Amino acid sequence: MTETTAANPNQPSESLRDQVRSAVIWRSGTQILGQIITWASTFLVIRILSPSDYGLFAMTQVILVLLNMLNGYGLASALVRRGDADRHAQRQLFGMLILLNGALALAQFLAAPLAAAYYRQPIVTQLLHVQALLYLATPFIALPYALLARAMDFRKQAQVNLFSALAGAFTALAGALSGLGVWTLVLAPLALFFTRAIGMTIAARSLMWPSFDFRGAGDIARYGGVMAAGQIFWFLQSQADVFIAGRMFSPHELGIYTTSLFLTQIFVSKFVPPLNEVAFSAYARMQHEAGAIAAAFVRSARIILVVGLPFYLGLAATARPLVAVVLGPQWHEAADIVHWLALAMPMMTLQILFAPATDAIGRPDIGARNGLTGAVLLPVTFLVGVHWGVMGIVAAWFVAYPFYLGISAWRTLPVIGVRTRDLVDAITPPALAAVAMALIVSLLDDGLPPMAPLSHLAFLACTGVAAYGAWLAVFAKGTIEEVIDMVRKRKS
Repeated sequence: MTETTAANPNQPSESLRDQVRSAVIWRSGTQILGQIITWASTFLVIRILSPSDYGLFAMTQVILVLLNMLNGYGLASALVRRGDADRHAQRQLFGMLILLNGALALAQFLAAPLAAAYYRQPIVTQLLHVQALLYLATPFIALPYALLARAMDFRKQAQVNLFSALAGAFTALAGALSGLGVWTLVLAPLALFFTRAIGMTIAARSLMWPSFDFRGAGDIARYGGVMAAGQIFWFLQSQADVFIAGRMFSPHELGIYTTSLFLTQIFVSKFVPPLNEVAFSAYARMQHEAGAIAAAFVRSARIILVVGLPFYLGLAATARPLVAVVLGPQWHEAADIVHWLALAMPMMTLQILFAPATDAIGRPDIGARNGLTGAVLLPVTFLVGVHWGVMGIVAAWFVAYPFYLGISAWRTLPVIGVRTRDLVDAITPPALAAVAMALIVSLLDDGLPPMAPLSHLAFLACTGVAAYGAWLAVFAKGTIEEVIDMVRKRKS
């Protein structure tokens, strides 16, 4: 008699599970390696450049990030989830990307003097003019991304991203050592983007003639348009602090704040987005399987926060020695800012996990509405907080983000079939372990004698890792086993 086993309808197929696992390992593994390379060069560059250089660069980023929200990645995502993506559809997408990014480059070139006048810094005009070249590379990145994502082939993407990270890192170091100042921060992304464009085009074999006949591509344009609206709302919330503070603060003060924000957002801005790319492709594959997306979302949130929560709370507990070691003595003012911003980042991490699930099931309007909520709440609180200086901007995060996260969860979780209780149960074990770790490290830090910053940081970090691991081993063994199972390819 042959034994049969019924498949769980709420679980993705084993072939998809294997593809997702492989994609996560390649995307996150090379992301870690690439970020180690990038961070090594970044922190060396930070020690060479001044806070004012970073403040001037942050002023250009407001314009650059806004226009990059419109660069057509939403169109590429539409192709990823589209049932039919033949050669003609690919050529249409390529044509859309070329026209769109050409228009964005021209818009940035024309807007540059206005931005410089707003910030009262003439050099901003020149910086933005050169940065407009970035848009020329985007079509040759976005189209290959869509083709490789449809095939769940993140291995080639990861290899190209690693190579381009090396190109950007070497350019940054060379520029800083050559005394280029703020121009170092402009040239490094150019090297990264153009290297990635060449590599991605070769990897996906996507070089083709664009088509400017867009008949039959209305669904791509509509889906991309809704996603672009959500991205604009994301821009309004994510850049509002820099836009508002850039007018009120000196370049030095703005540089201190933005570098502190960069340090605390390393995990949420560098590691979570690549995982969201994998998640979007996986959710799109299982969008018609009842309950599968809900189960996958809860599991991914738990696994991401197992890593993210100890990072954030550990960053908060070790802010002073960390800033002294990583950034250098000229950045000592950043320690208190890093401490408090790190405590706000878990809310932001959970928030950005929502969009891939709703986008994949054909509801990008949910992400757009969530973005609109944040685009109202955050700028209003930043406008109030800026009157109390840098710490007033920091305090605004804690006023606005709990409401923003709560409203987004209320709107999103029912759509993807997740109960609030299930999500809370999933993230409670790592949250308790991270809080316990932070308390232990903080109490130990208070009792330590004066030490060299590097020894101080190393001792606290080792203690934190041991405390977090021990807590999970005693009180949340199942969480550890789930992470190990994913790595070892065993079915949970």
